[in-house]
Amino acid sequence: MPDSAARTDVIVVGSYVQDLTFYAAEFPAPGESRIGRFATGPGGKGFNQAVACHRLGVETFFLGAVGDDVFADGVRAFAASERLPASFVEHAGLATGAASVVVNARAENMIVVALGANEALRESDVSAEGARFADTCVVLCQVESNLAATARALELGRRNGAITMLNPAPINERLTSSLLEQTDILVPNETEFAFLMDHLFGRRLDAAYWTLPGAELHEICGRVGVPTVVITLGDKGCFVSHHRTGSPHRYLDTSASPWIALPAADVSPIDTTGAGDAFNGGLAAGLVHHGDDITAAATYANQVAGLSTTRAGTAPAMPTAAEVRSFAAGA
Repeated sequence: MPDSAARTDVIVVGSYVQDLTFYAAEFPAPGESRIGRFATGPGGKGFNQAVACHRLGVETFFLGAVGDDVFADGVRAFAASERLPASFVEHAGLATGAASVVVNARAENMIVVALGANEALRESDVSAEGARFADTCVVLCQVESNLAATARALELGRRNGAITMLNPAPINERLTSSLLEQTDILVPNETEFAFLMDHLFGRRLDAAYWTLPGAELHEICGRVGVPTVVITLGDKGCFVSHHRTGSPHRYLDTSASPWIALPAADVSPIDTTGAGDAFNGGLAAGLVHHGDDITAAATYANQVAGLSTTRAGTAPAMPTAAEVRSFAAGA
């Protein structure tokens, strides 16, 4: 149990995945083999987001599940080297999650994830950390772990007055609207949002729906019933849509406009693999740093995401608070 005098600013409940990354000039075509470079390191949406938060100077705790293997040993060592408080629930007989990542010369990526032990994270594992939820600012989850455990984390966050964030990634057909009911801020990318609209609400969006006028896109975002929707758009930045329904948090009412489109950070990317995770971690940290100013928090998240693409890897590529400050000062 945590020290009762200590505060955890952000609790991340989610996935750990070992990244197995291959770099090649072009993606292989079906049936084709290409020569490239290989690297491996810590990753997974949940863990990447926790590392991002932690490096940005907010007190962060990560909860996830691993197998009994060398990848589990590696993430424990990495978390210790980062001084990131974490609990890795070990499941003997299951493999730690792993991802095959291919990155081309244009910094584009293709990913296949085997969830492994992440699917065995239990509601009871989350409940065992319940004392941490009593005094926290943000609870951040994804859909790369067992969804019952994810729902429990969001429920505990909402019950204790935290801001609950859900990154509905990767695309998961088991996702139900009940998770959205516990969510204050939903953070999909453009593909994930289109999937949600079709999967949960039966509305198919045009391929370039995100280029609609802001008022129209805001109206579509309102249909998911979540107080704030932030759609990440890669090098196009992000779109923030907030509605005065369902959440008591004051930050929902601070903007003169109910929606805003924010540009991406101006960087030269070499690997975009963890950019979405950097954005989510940056947004959670931004809410701690900037309080109820969702626009400032999203601007900060864009800077964090941009900087993460200027180096290879996922968790190890997350920038520090000092690096973000330096970048913002020079922008």
